[in-house]
Amino acid sequence: MGDRRWIRAGRLLGAGALAVLLPSVVVVVLESAVGVPDASAVYLIGVTVMAIAFGVPGGVLCAVASVLVYDFLFTEPLYTLTVSDPGEWLNLVLLLFVGVTVGELAGLQRRRAESAAASERESRALFEVTRALATRTTTIDALPSMARALARDARMDAVWFALEGPDAERPVAQSGEDAAAGPIRAYAALHRGRDGSPDTWAQVRAPLPPGGPATGVRHYRVRLEDAGQPIGSIWATRPRDGDPPDPPTMTLLRVAADLIAQAVAHDRLAEEAGRAEVARQSDAVKSALLQSVSHDLRTPLASIRAFAGTLMDPEIALESAEARASAAAIDREAQRLNRLVGNLLDLSRIDGGVLRAADEALDLEDVVEAAVGHVQVGSGDRRIETSIPEGAAVQADPALIEQVLVNLLDNAQRHTPADATIRVSAVVGNGRVVVTVEDSGPGVPRGALARIFDKFYRAGGATRGSGAGTGIGLAVVLGFVEAMGGRASARQSELGGLAVDVDLRAAELPAVPAMA
Repeated sequence: MGDRRWIRAGRLLGAGALAVLLPSVVVVVLESAVGVPDASAVYLIGVTVMAIAFGVPGGVLCAVASVLVYDFLFTEPLYTLTVSDPGEWLNLVLLLFVGVTVGELAGLQRRRAESAAASERESRALFEVTRALATRTTTIDALPSMARALARDARMDAVWFALEGPDAERPVAQSGEDAAAGPIRAYAALHRGRDGSPDTWAQVRAPLPPGGPATGVRHYRVRLEDAGQPIGSIWATRPRDGDPPDPPTMTLLRVAADLIAQAVAHDRLAEEAGRAEVARQSDAVKSALLQSVSHDLRTPLASIRAFAGTLMDPEIALESAEARASAAAIDREAQRLNRLVGNLLDLSRIDGGVLRAADEALDLEDVVEAAVGHVQVGSGDRRIETSIPEGAAVQADPALIEQVLVNLLDNAQRHTPADATIRVSAVVGNGRVVVTVEDSGPGVPRGALARIFDKFYRAGGATRGSGAGTGIGLAVVLGFVEAMGGRASARQSELGGLAVDVDLRAAELPAVPAMA
C-alpha cells in the first residue's frame, strides 16, 4: 500500500509540474512576443486539467503553484515572490480564487462522473444478478455468471462463492479458473453498518479453508446469511498494493450477498418441501396400495378357499359337472389373482425405470385373439366383438401389447353389466395403428377421463363395488404403451361406455417365402 501511495504522489507532482510548465511557456509567448499585458488566465487550463484528472486536491495544488510561478516569473520585481504593485496583488489573488474555484468545480464534476459510473456499474451488476436469479433452474447453476459480473463491475481480480458444508465452507462457483485455489491466512470481512452507519472492512487473521491465491493479493469476504444464520460467503481478491473497495462497491457486494442468500435459502426450502411432498406421496401410495391390494387379494383367495373346501368336504357329494365347475371357478380366481400380482410387478418395473420393450412387427389380429382368449373364461354373458383390418400389423413388444389388451378387456368386464358388449377394433392410417377397446357399460364421468390412467385412481360408476379393482390396471397400460413409443387416451364410447385408444406405430409383416 505504501509503494502505491508513493507512485500516486509521484504521478500527481509530475502532472502538476507539467500543468504549470506548459502554461508558463504559453504565457511567455503571449506576453513577450504577442504583447498581451496579462496572460495569467492561461494557467486556468492546467488547473482544470489537474482537477479533472486528480480531483479537487490536484486542482487546488495546481492553482497555488500557478500563482507562485506567475508571481516569480512575470510579476515585478521578477524572480522574487515580492509584489510591489497593488494591482498585481489583486491579479494574483483573483487568479488564485478563480483557479481554486475552477478546480473545485472540475473536481466536483469529476466526483459526479465517478459516482455516476459507479452507480451504473452497481446497477448493471445487480441487474445481471437479479436476472440470473430470476431465470435460474437452481441458484448453483446461476452463480458462475454472477461471479463473473461481480468480478467485472466490482473491479476484483477474482470472485467466488462458498457455501456452508458439514465441516467448513466449500467453493461452488467462481469467476475464472483457479480463482479459489490455495489457503487464506488473512482477509478483510465486511462489517455491516447498523442504524445508518456506513459499512466498514474489518481485518481478520485466521486460516480458512475456502481457498484463494496465497500471495500478492488481498482477500475480501462478505457473508451470506439467512435470518442471522451463516450459509456461505462471497470471496473476492484485489492486488495487495491496491485500494480497498470503495463504498459503492461495498454496497454492491452487500446487496448481491443478500439476494444470493435469499435465493439459496429459497432453494433449500423448496428442496425440503419437495422431499416432504415426495415422502407424503410415497405414504399416500403405500396407503392406497395397501387398501386396494388387501381387498383384491382377499377376494379371490376367499373364493378359492370356499370352492376348495367344497371339493374337500367328505359330507358333500358332488356330481362330476359340479366338481368341474368348482375347479373352473378356482382356476378363474387363480388367474385373477395372477393378473393382480402381475400388474403390481409390472407397476414396480415402470416406476423403477427398468422396463425395456422389444421392437417387433406383430400381426394385430393374432395379438387380439390371444388377449381375448385369456379373458374369455371370465366374460360370462358379455359379448366380445373384434373388428381388425386384414393384414394390420403393429411395431411393438409381443408380451407388453398382449398384456395391454388383457388389462383393457379385464377392466371392461369388471365395470360392465353381465349382458354388456365389448368391442376391440383398429384403424390403420398415416403410419399409425389405433387399437380401441370400448364397452356399452355405464362409462365414467367426463371429468374423470383425464385421471383414468393415474395409479390407484378409481372413477365412480354405477357398477362400482367389491369388484371395482385396484386402480393399477390402466396405469400399467399407459406405462407399457409409452414404453413401446405409443400413446394411450380415454374417451366416451359410441356404445355408451368407456373407450380407450392405444396409438402405436404401424408395421409391415415380412413376406412368407413360398414353398418350393
